[in-house]
Amino acid sequence: MAADELVIVPHTHWDREWYLPFQQFRLQLVGLLDELLDRMEGDPRQRFTLDGQAVAVDDYLEVRPEQRKRLTALVRAGRLAVGPWQILLDEFLCSGENIVRNLERGLHRAAGLGEAGTMRVGYLPDMFGHCAQMPQILRGAGLAHACVWRGVPARVDAHAFAWVAPDGTAVRTEYLAGGGYGSAAGLFDDPDRVAERAADVAAKLRPWRPDGSPMLAMYGSDHTAPAADLADLLERHNAAVDKSEAGTGNGGGVRLRLATLAEHFAAQPTTTEGLRPVHGELRSHARANILPGVFSARIGLKQAMARAERTVERYAEPLAALWFDGDARRFLDMAWQRLIEVSCHDSVTGCGCDETAQQVAARMAEAEQLGRAVRDMTARGLAAAVPHTAHLVLNPTPEPRTGLVELDVAGEGPVRLRDAEGRTLPTQRLAAGPTLLADDTLPAERLPLVLARVHGSELYGREITGWRADHARRLLHFTVDRRGERPFDVADVRRALAGAEGEWRVRIEAEPRQTVAALVPVPALGRTAVRAEPGRAAGPEHAVRATGRGGPCLANGLLTVRVAEDGTVSAQGADGAALTGAGRIVDGGDLGDTYNYAPPAHEEPVDRPAEVHIRQAAEGPLIGAWEVERRCVWPVAGDFTGDARSARTVEVPVTTRVELRAGEPFVRLTVSFDNRADDHRVRLHVPLPRRARVSCAEGQFAVVERGVRAEGGFGEEPVPTFPASAFVAAGGAAVLLEHPTEYELVDEGAELALTLLRATGRMSRNRHVWRDEPAGGEFATPQAQCHGRRTVSFGLLPHAGPWHGAGVHRAAELFRHPLLALPGTASAGARLPGAAEGLRLTGDGVVLSAVREREGGLEVRIVAQTPQPVTAVLSLPGLRAARRTDLLGRPGAESAVEGTRLRVALRPWEIATFRLER
Repeated sequence: MAADELVIVPHTHWDREWYLPFQQFRLQLVGLLDELLDRMEGDPRQRFTLDGQAVAVDDYLEVRPEQRKRLTALVRAGRLAVGPWQILLDEFLCSGENIVRNLERGLHRAAGLGEAGTMRVGYLPDMFGHCAQMPQILRGAGLAHACVWRGVPARVDAHAFAWVAPDGTAVRTEYLAGGGYGSAAGLFDDPDRVAERAADVAAKLRPWRPDGSPMLAMYGSDHTAPAADLADLLERHNAAVDKSEAGTGNGGGVRLRLATLAEHFAAQPTTTEGLRPVHGELRSHARANILPGVFSARIGLKQAMARAERTVERYAEPLAALWFDGDARRFLDMAWQRLIEVSCHDSVTGCGCDETAQQVAARMAEAEQLGRAVRDMTARGLAAAVPHTAHLVLNPTPEPRTGLVELDVAGEGPVRLRDAEGRTLPTQRLAAGPTLLADDTLPAERLPLVLARVHGSELYGREITGWRADHARRLLHFTVDRRGERPFDVADVRRALAGAEGEWRVRIEAEPRQTVAALVPVPALGRTAVRAEPGRAAGPEHAVRATGRGGPCLANGLLTVRVAEDGTVSAQGADGAALTGAGRIVDGGDLGDTYNYAPPAHEEPVDRPAEVHIRQAAEGPLIGAWEVERRCVWPVAGDFTGDARSARTVEVPVTTRVELRAGEPFVRLTVSFDNRADDHRVRLHVPLPRRARVSCAEGQFAVVERGVRAEGGFGEEPVPTFPASAFVAAGGAAVLLEHPTEYELVDEGAELALTLLRATGRMSRNRHVWRDEPAGGEFATPQAQCHGRRTVSFGLLPHAGPWHGAGVHRAAELFRHPLLALPGTASAGARLPGAAEGLRLTGDGVVLSAVREREGGLEVRIVAQTPQPVTAVLSLPGLRAARRTDLLGRPGAESAVEGTRLRVALRPWEIATFRLER
């Protein structure tokens, strides 16, 4: 009998930031790699795999730039494996595009260090489950293998299986059986017991590889280094095995072989033929904990991540690629660097210490700020051709749309808008701006202090449009506006005030202005300009009517919305689909931690407010709204001794704005409250039009169908809470989302519950009612209690048929990507520029993921998020040529162009990338 063989992969799992902040962990990383480089240079037998993430190299070389040559030599020799990821991400809390850029950046970075050590394996060792489209993403980047631990279902009974994406793409996937990425972690801790422990490791791994082939044994764990004399220990062990075999003539020992993970997979087949297929996402609790509570821990981080991603992906990058004459790539690269960094599985998840969460939030803010800077730089360039009395409006959506914008316009009475084609557009007054900015009485000797506030022609943030100095009335009067064109010199005012005596009155008045809502048609990913003028325009199609007779009501011909006395909402669409009682706020206890929810054994959730007040906030015709003010009384904290909640309570006002807009088939709900309680979970409940057996949740290039149960079997309660990104649909209702949101089908599929807040005071708990083992150290995380103002917005769309035939994708697009408006900066007499289209995309269920400038062309990525084959059409002014590429941008076959259009057939759930030339 031949000896078993273990392929020993020395590695470290490097959580960049977690229970310690980044810089403290980096100090440990520098020490580990300093020692490792010395050891590997002195012993050519040594191998090491740097956790599948190139960021560890970058973090090290930023501190030790002088070590670049030594490190690169090891990578080029194939002894140090780096990549393919830039960072080990959480697959459900970032966008699909973020996943692609992470892989793209990691592979590029690794290849720059050395092709031989670039690990072209989809190594996913510690993610809290895996998204459905990962096989297609990996294959699209040229990777033939995946390697996973958490989330693998019970039906997998071999070391390898065929992981199949929704589009049918399959990747050969290695299951890290026998302990995940630490299956051989303690193998060399005691040199005298290596043979014994090797036999134990082989015994737990061999059932997964009954064919006798070499078994993958991961030698490493969190923030650990391999034994200094690892190669010697291994050789000594193998020599003993050889001696034993020679003496007895029998096998039975366990041989050990060092390798990088890249070397191991280079010897593995790439085919999926004959392997058990596993379709879609991997979110089973059967073989390892997937720690689902991370999706609702520190929800503010999830909101910030979504804002930053949308700003960069859907505003800054596409608008700069289509409309900016300069080069914004470095700014965008900096934004993407931060977005990728915070996607780390211990960063955006919020399951680390408070210091880590603070730093993650700061990087998210920087990414959003960089995105806004590029977006605004592009917009300002276009606004330079628009009169300052008019507004530029930009559309981030790749289809023409008429959307709502809020504009600051001159005048007090009714106004309408006019575009360059002469069309008039309706408005709705929302608020009037202040006109009296100052009215002071000062002694004459202090008048120079007033003039010191003038900078050029600016006063109080506005431009001076007129002034007068009246000695008879001892009055100095300024008028200001957003922009002025009359010449002004403060020296003229000083001369006019010469000889002033006594008490003077100083008045600063603004020209009348008002904030109006307007419905503006804008071309696909394009621009238009509109100017306000006195008068009225014809009302919009599907105008909103807000009435109070018979109870608060909003209607626009597409949807009728009523607000009940308890503050809940009913909505009925034109197709007859209806839901009732939506928007109930339910507060329950949570004695868990950032990883897992844990309900108290003794509690009654609070689902009824003490008081409800409803008032009208907007009456139409473009926006109609009611505000629901609930006075809720919630227990102030958890009672961990009594496995309950405290008897002491706190009042929490909860405001829900119920808003309907002209032309929209969904109602908007914005829930806001000041969290003053600890150890609890707050959810918004939506009773469904019909009982649902499944939910359909959008995220990471797919819409995933899930049941009302989750598969269990390991060491945690299989709670059927799941993440959704753009929307979740079930039982005839779709909920549109602004950020990745935890949801659950409750009451046997009768209601959908969406988590608004989950507050907890521990990173992990040693004793947890719904988890057998700690998920980390028991550290206090007071900031994870999420005190302060919480505001979350949703859209509710009732629909009669299946979600994919109800316009849910389009509704989510409109809900998540509002039009962008800003004032022009050209002279008032400049001609109003006409509308212009950027890029148009058509195809039912086809969504846009990316538009960016790349190598002089335009890279466009689209996804067929539909269960049916579909033809997509891309239209681009000036289009000359098009070519299909892979996810990394490597060119494929040229595509035929019809005029300025590219027509392409897509299979269901296909991700497609194109290079367009203008």
